[in-house]
Amino acid sequence: MNPNLDRLQPYPFQKLNKLFEGIEPEPAFSSINLHIGEPKHATPDFIRQVLTDNLAKMAHYPTTAGARSLRTSIGTWLMRRYQLSGIDPDTQILPVNGSREALFSFAQAVIDPSFSEAIVVCPNPFYQIYEGAALLAGAMPYFLNTLPQNNFVLNYAQLPEVVWSRTQLVYVCSPANPTGRVMSKDEWRQLFELSDRHGFIIASDECYAEIYFDENVRPLGALEAAHHFGRSGFSRLVVFSSLSKRSNVPGMRSGFVAGDAAILKQFLLYRTYHGSAMNPAVQAASEAAWDDELHVIENRRLYREKFAAVIELLRGTLQVSMPDAAFYLWIKTPISDIEFARQLYRDYNVKVLPGSYLARYAHGINPGENFVRIALVAPLAECVAAVERIKMLVSSL
Repeated sequence: MNPNLDRLQPYPFQKLNKLFEGIEPEPAFSSINLHIGEPKHATPDFIRQVLTDNLAKMAHYPTTAGARSLRTSIGTWLMRRYQLSGIDPDTQILPVNGSREALFSFAQAVIDPSFSEAIVVCPNPFYQIYEGAALLAGAMPYFLNTLPQNNFVLNYAQLPEVVWSRTQLVYVCSPANPTGRVMSKDEWRQLFELSDRHGFIIASDECYAEIYFDENVRPLGALEAAHHFGRSGFSRLVVFSSLSKRSNVPGMRSGFVAGDAAILKQFLLYRTYHGSAMNPAVQAASEAAWDDELHVIENRRLYREKFAAVIELLRGTLQVSMPDAAFYLWIKTPISDIEFARQLYRDYNVKVLPGSYLARYAHGINPGENFVRIALVAPLAECVAAVERIKMLVSSL
């Protein structure tokens, strides 16, 4: 077996199951699950209809690069969403089976295994796929702590030059999981300068980019930042996006990667062996989803409604503020995050995720300690009921 498998840590939800093992939650309360970022809004009817209408296409093998019409649809959306002057659907876009599999496989394709001290830099807290991808590619993950005292900014000075000189890949997530923070132009400028100096590739995870709260203020994207700084061709930059959150189709497993054509040419070669071509019916439904914005606007309205209600209820009980984007609240707890989650489940039948499960000890701390991540994915009434129970727990402490 690959010995690097032994370096993988249990997934956060495995840890949560272990934490709750043997607990019988208070039966007076119905179960409310806010621990996992799985969208619960209804899948738009037109997406399901297009999927159904194209089932006959499953009689044929799909190409790894996907249908050109899908790549063109994605490219048109990217130009419209990020005010790009252009993007080539033939060389700068690839459909993928959800951003998760692409974020993982990307590291396997780009890390040079002959370099025994390769480093992959990740934010901390983080999406655990980044760490697993680094370890199974034979690299060492290094973490950039994002902390409340500096508004969760990526402080690149945390890592010395000797680490940056060994770095082959940097994962960033904007809007961030779990904080919801969006990277600024200045943070992108600094990261581009580091990439130019040391030659590493940037993998920008943007799966939450279409969940924001002001229709006139859209989260800045990596391709948009590169275009702003005149980085034609998106040198050493690849963006990962998905329909799961945007269009409420997590089970469809549909997303794309876009950016540096030279990198994507090699990633496509890898993927032809990896066997990761997208289902043709899913391709057709994905094309329809990328072409439509009305359902996405409605999706944001539903999240905006939930955030407004929940934050108003929590004020005066816990320190809370609106994130820049995404559907999470990252809330500081009055007791240990693990004990808070355990008591909330035991006494009130609400599941949230301890923040320490989403982070690693780095630079002397675990930046997720004494935080919990709350995913506002359930219907409004359930989110409100969960917050009322959270208030009851806090008042009992």
